[in-house]
This record gives sequence, structure tokens and C-alpha cells, in this order.
Amino acid sequence: MSVTVPEPQWRHVPVRLDVERWATRRTRRRVLVVVHTVTAGQRLLDTIRLLEGETRVQLFFTQAPDVFSNGVGEFLERLGGLVLPWSQAVQTGFDLALAAGHDGLHELHAPVVVLPHGAGHNKFVQAGQRGRPVSQRGAYSLSRQRLVRDGVVVPEAIVLAHHEELARLGRACPEALAVAEVVGDPCFDRISASLASRALYREALGVGTRQQLVLVCSTWGPDSLLGEGWDTLERLVTELPKDEYRIAALLHPHVWNAHGDWQVRAWLAQLVRRGLILAGPYEDWAGTLVAADHIVGDHGSVTLYGAMTGAPVLMAGRSDAPVDPGSPMAELMSFAPRLREDRPVRPQLKRGSAFRGARRYERVAARITSEPGRFARRMRALLYRKLHLRAPAARTTTEPARLPLPVRYDGPGSVLPR
Repeated sequence: MSVTVPEPQWRHVPVRLDVERWATRRTRRRVLVVVHTVTAGQRLLDTIRLLEGETRVQLFFTQAPDVFSNGVGEFLERLGGLVLPWSQAVQTGFDLALAAGHDGLHELHAPVVVLPHGAGHNKFVQAGQRGRPVSQRGAYSLSRQRLVRDGVVVPEAIVLAHHEELARLGRACPEALAVAEVVGDPCFDRISASLASRALYREALGVGTRQQLVLVCSTWGPDSLLGEGWDTLERLVTELPKDEYRIAALLHPHVWNAHGDWQVRAWLAQLVRRGLILAGPYEDWAGTLVAADHIVGDHGSVTLYGAMTGAPVLMAGRSDAPVDPGSPMAELMSFAPRLREDRPVRPQLKRGSAFRGARRYERVAARITSEPGRFARRMRALLYRKLHLRAPAARTTTEPARLPLPVRYDGPGSVLPR
């Protein structure tokens, strides 16, 4: 259970001037975790876990303004942190702030470390503001529009996963290069640490030893796999023999947050009854990805991470989705076969398995991070450097993904999380 500070109670114990009177533990540094969306919050968990056991630091959480902020309150409630209202967070000084989004960061009274909330900086976003013509496009998190405010670079540090992203950042926002640091990718490291446990993830999903798991990955928006229609899921569930195949779906949290958890479950209830495995928006998705024998995906990050598992990829969604041509996703889309609507699904899956593109998948996977296995160590060093504290001597480790807990149908009229 989280502790949310009411608006009138402007100073809660850890931020009161008389903190010594009330606090059980007096800390030396205060860190604000800025959560724009559920996706951003999930990304930030990989970083704040690096401060576990650190009694010199007090963490606070706040929900920043964002169009996809629905669901953040429940995410923070599950986390159980001390949550400050945004109006209070922007009036309070902190030693450091952590974010995986950009809106409102210039209002904070703290040096801000910005992390990516996906893989590869693939998607283009349109520059410009409401009522103004769009002048240019740029990859989200690398564009000048996101990073600069009134001529000043907002973040104190910009975390990147790969050295090649420095060149892309230099072209998009050269003044930000001075604060950029290549640290690595926590999701890449967690997937790598999970590969040896593939059989456990398959068992947790109910996939038989003689069955193949087809994983459908959809990002959000009209250009996504689901944005193009629900036909792909319907075809897979209908056409593939149930004794040979299981179908699972991983939907971007923005899909759930934009339409509501109940609505998404209701839309997919009939398919869940017919055997679809539906991953919930708050669950660890890496284990489900590792368990897959085939991936049917679009231009979202999960499809890109799939390139490192060895499972063949069939592309769906719009073929002309707004993707940075210099990104690893653009490379994946350039050679991965597309799922054809005018042909049966099963032969296409078999042809995808026979596609001799292993080296090409490996090359794409190598573009996700240039620091494989080193995110935890490098990110912890960055945190302690920015906090001006000596880091503990204990070694960092990357834990494998938790076992997946799919959504289940639980009686007439309801589709509930397990």
C-alpha cells in the first residue's frame, strides 16, 4: 500500500523542516522518482532497485502529467512508495530525480537523470505544439523538442543503451551530447538472464512440451498491430490447431491505459475463452517473450527484444509505420517476413522458422545495447556519482524475469487478473 500525501498536508515527515522529531531514520539524500506512465514506471524499477539496502537515501514518487497517465496511480499503489502530488513535487528540492519521460521535468528543483522507456529509440514523434504546424520529426527521447527548454538542456544526464545512439543524438540535439552516457539496457540483460529458464516460463503459461507458443506483440496507436484491427489475433486463434499451438498476447501498457483494463479484457474475453493467453499490463513480460517459439509483432520494443531470443519474427501492423530509418527496428523490418492476410497462417509460421536469417537477427540484437550484462553496474555507478555518495562494495546482479501470470476468465461476465 502506498502512502499518498494529501494536498493540504504540504510537508510530510521526510520533507518537513522538523524531520528529526518524527523520522525513524534520518537520511542524507532525497531522490524523486517521476512516473509519467506505467511503461516508464516499469523501466524505472530496474534503476531504483539498485538503491535497495541504501539507508542513506529516501525515495519519493510522483505522478507526472502525461496523456497516458491512466494506470499510474494503481502502479504506485502496488509499489507501496511514498507518493507526493505533482503540485508538491515541483515545489520541493531533491538531490536527484529519475524519469523515463519528459513532460514537466523543467519544473523540478533537482538534477534529472532521464532513462529510455523502450528499446532502440525507434519511433518517430512529430515536433511542434498544438495549433502550430509540424516542422520536423525526431525519435522520441533523442529529439531536441524533448530535451531542450528555453535554450537549455533539461536533463543532468541522458542514459543511452548503445554507442551508436550517441551519433543519432548528436544529429538530433548536439548540445545534449555533453550530458549523454552509454549505460546499457536493463531489459536486454534481464532477458539474457532468463533464457536458461525457458522451460519454467512455458510451464507457467500452460504450454505443453509438444506445443509451440506463438506470441503476438502489439505496441499502441493506430499504426500498431491491434490498431490495424483485431484480425491477426482472431486468425491465429481460429486457424492454428490447439493441440499443436498456444497463442499469447502482449499488449503495450498504453493500450490498457488508453481504453481501461476492464474494456480490454472484455474485448478479448471470447478469445481468452478459446485459449488465448493474455498477459496483464503490470506483469513482467520478459518471461513470456523468452517462452515463445514464434513472434508476430509490429514496430514496438518487445518485437525488437524478440530478435535476441532466437524465435523467428513475422511482422504485422503497418509496413510504413513511423520508424527512424537509422534505428535497429528499421533494420529488423527491412528483412523480417510479413504476415500475409491472403495466405493461411500455419505455412507462414513454418516458412518463418525456415528463414535463414539468424545472423541478421543477431546483428539487430547487438544494436540494442553495446553494454550487454553491464547495465546494473554502470547505472549504479552513475547514480552514486550524481548523489555524491560512495557506492557500496557489493556486486550488482541481474535477476531473471518473474514467472508470468496471465489474465484469466473467472466466471460469467468477468475477465479478471489472476
